[in-house]
Amino acid sequence: MSARFDLEGLLRTGNTNCGGCGMSIAFSMLGRALDEAGETCQLAIPACCGIVAAGGFPTTAYSAPTVGTTFASAAAVASGMAAIHDLNGDHGQIVCWAGDGGTYDIGLATISAAAERNENILYICYDNEIYGNTGGQRSSATPLGARTSTTPSGKREAKKDMVAIMASHGIPYAATLSIAHPDDFRRKLLTAFRTPGMKFLLIHSPCPTGWKSEPADSVRLVRLAVQAGLFPLYEVFDGLRYRINVEPDWTDPGEYFRRQRRFRKDEIDPDVARRTCRERFERLRVLAEVFPA
Repeated sequence: MSARFDLEGLLRTGNTNCGGCGMSIAFSMLGRALDEAGETCQLAIPACCGIVAAGGFPTTAYSAPTVGTTFASAAAVASGMAAIHDLNGDHGQIVCWAGDGGTYDIGLATISAAAERNENILYICYDNEIYGNTGGQRSSATPLGARTSTTPSGKREAKKDMVAIMASHGIPYAATLSIAHPDDFRRKLLTAFRTPGMKFLLIHSPCPTGWKSEPADSVRLVRLAVQAGLFPLYEVFDGLRYRINVEPDWTDPGEYFRRQRRFRKDEIDPDVARRTCRERFERLRVLAEVFPA
């Protein structure tokens, strides 16, 4: 059964998250949105920081029923939870809460299968662009040039476009979110709650440990990413209709890179980054103009 949250919220005190963790902030924002909507939830969380945050047995930092799944199976487990949920006539949200490693890479097959079947689940990926829970290894969400424990000289490949992959399945709703834009974040969660079928939300989630940044800079960093066009905020409806939510002001992306020691100064060209951001955003703008929401 689902459960409403106690006064501490969805994420209780005593969790094991790091200072400045974007996932913690996002999880608390999810709890507030669920409470505002009068919704309950059940969680399926694969191997990631999100499941470690709950703490050791027999206590938990989560105020909702939670299933810890294998790395690859969160969407499959959530599909089964949704089926039982419907059989029992329960109400509430079935939420997958997963990192980029279990989403972009290891869990991609089960996510694709759930999307193809249009399962009635909400899949949320907090994207910290690394395998943050196991030593900060490279994932396909890691941006070009970023140093990780497995790319000490910088990643040679560009970041995978996961929202485009999910939108290509024709799911009812997909969107990007930033903890630096709380009103937009809240509205998209509320939209997802009232949309039947498969929903996919991608959150840009700062990780001071892996990004080699200051915890106090976490929200500032993701705000810079939106302003510079590095992380566009937009929505896709039914895989066809696009809506841009925030227009970049084209802030110099150099500050974003300088505030993270995972990027080497001599390997990141801000001019190239700026040009790439503009090109990608123009493509998104064309989609929004030709196929408006």
